[in-house]
Amino acid sequence: MLRFVACALLLAATPALADGCGRPADLRFAPGTSSATVSGGAVRGEFACYAFSARAEQQLEVRVSAEENNAVFQAYLPGWTISSDGGPNGATLPGAGEGQDATSVSAKLPANGRYLLVVGGTRGNMSFTLRVVIR
Repeated sequence: MLRFVACALLLAATPALADGCGRPADLRFAPGTSSATVSGGAVRGEFACYAFSARAEQQLEVRVSAEENNAVFQAYLPGWTISSDGGPNGATLPGAGEGQDATSVSAKLPANGRYLLVVGGTRGNMSFTLRVVIR
């Protein structure tokens, strides 16, 4: 029983542990700051998702890192949807689309709205740090 409680607490303390994008975590910026950093993990074949709101013409910088250099991300533009299997659908930011294995991107945002960042592994399980800056 104690082992079960410890596992439940660990999972509750790790909101980025992936189970698809059915409920992406909100990426929160501390008051008065323009950046946010989160850490998380995903097992092989799964991903972690973060959503945030931004305005057109803002500059976005995203960087993901992992100790084993096996974390990449995709950045979805406003209007994205989540399919029944938990995967994201929609247009992506140039340089950070499906199959592009982006580890960093710097771009001017094209639209107002809610963006989605999807972090996944290129091989095996991975732990990552995701840094997002919006100016």
